Amino acid sequence: VQLQASGGGLVQAGGSLRLSCAAAGGTFGTYTVGWFRQTPGQHREFVAAIGRRSGNVYYSDPVKGRFTISEPGAGTLYLQMNALKPEDSATYYCGASVAEYRTVNDYYAFGMDYWGKGTQVTVSS
Repeated sequence: VQLQASGGGLVQAGGSLRLSCAAAGGTFGTYTVGWFRQTPGQHREFVAAIGRRSGNVYYSDPVKGRFTISEPGAGTLYLQMNALKPEDSATYYCGASVAEYRTVNDYYAFGMDYWGKGTQVTVSS
């Protein structure tokens, strides 16, 4: 599956951004999809995911209550980011996984099988 993320940019702390991820061919098929982020020198960090079969939504603790992941259809995935903080600054990646995990820790541990190119988010203080 080929993925393309977009929507990043520069925003002030407290502001909002919406990231988009588009699947080539207009469908994610049977893949579980989600968002990760990475800063220089750090591992890619789980942000949010939607389980393909269960429809369950998972969020990392740092973003819970501020970010919302959604999949409106037609191979599109969104990440609505509100109340942004400088520590949210990172390159954000959308990904697709063959497996659907049941815990946030599993998403942290196993990540995704396919990745799109990232989109940069910078939050100024």
